Amino acid sequence: MKTITKLTLALSLAYAGSAAALDITIGHVDSQDWTISKKGAATQVFKNLVEAESGGRINVNIYPSGQLGGETELLQSTQEGMLTMTMVSGAYSKLCKEANVLEIPYLFPSAPIAWEVLDGEFGQKLNDQCLKTTGLRNLAYGETGFRHFTNSKREITTPQDLNGLKIRVMTTPLYVEMMKSLDAEPTPIAFPEVPAALTTGVIDGQENPVSVINANKFYELQKYITLDGHVYGTDFLLMNDDFYTSLNAEDRAIIDRAAKVAGTVGRAIQQVNSAEGLEVLAQKGMKITSLTPEQQKQFRDKTQPAVIKWLSGTIDSKWIDDALDAVETATN
Repeated sequence: MKTITKLTLALSLAYAGSAAALDITIGHVDSQDWTISKKGAATQVFKNLVEAESGGRINVNIYPSGQLGGETELLQSTQEGMLTMTMVSGAYSKLCKEANVLEIPYLFPSAPIAWEVLDGEFGQKLNDQCLKTTGLRNLAYGETGFRHFTNSKREITTPQDLNGLKIRVMTTPLYVEMMKSLDAEPTPIAFPEVPAALTTGVIDGQENPVSVINANKFYELQKYITLDGHVYGTDFLLMNDDFYTSLNAEDRAIIDRAAKVAGTVGRAIQQVNSAEGLEVLAQKGMKITSLTPEQQKQFRDKTQPAVIKWLSGTIDSKWIDDALDAVETATN
């Protein structure tokens, strides 16, 4: 009944009367405060640019903070046309399995390399593939940031330091395989349960971008953070393709331009929040450990083969090879 109510609300929002000739509805799970939310910043910029360039003929309505459901529900609503657009991160790879290649451990050595790969030929090929299987058009890649380990037990500088630690991971097999390869104890639990699990000792640690660690005050529950950057998280700004293809060329151009700017703004806000977040974590007393390239290689050598082996059983291995080649090209 709850899901039906949300979908009914989304339907009414999508087709509500408006003075504008065209209505677009966007749902996402983050705050709409652009100073702390990359999805909030990206969608607000998208709205402002589209409405301005169309002279108010296109009206964009944003529904943040999970008002219309979690990422899985938002994706379903957008596929069914009850929402025009959504901005999501990890849940997208459950719909488009090929998108899992972006979460190969230690794939991207830096954010600029990730941007070059995603905005280039490989990123477009991935968009085309996912469009075929989901009916959702990715208008732009945003950023959720590099994920790092935190824990309450000890400093982590080598893979052996994770041995036996109970680490919360997302309910995604790829992350479970990664933690197993490090001899840790992967504990897949829903994100809202993490604070309680850390408090009661059900888990020893977790992994997330700095901005998430700071925003959720994990520094009150965790002593150590290791800046290993094991996975670069990506946001996807998605539009129902039936809606997109129904637009005239002028409106498509407006939306395409606004989306590219929105993705870039989302990345920038994430970078700012990560940098400022590190300062806060230090002030709050967290022990911050940065890995040397040699130390990070130890983690990469342990995790990449295991995850690639698992991933090869779910998608065509050519996607893995192409992703690795694209990163190598961008790096050299």
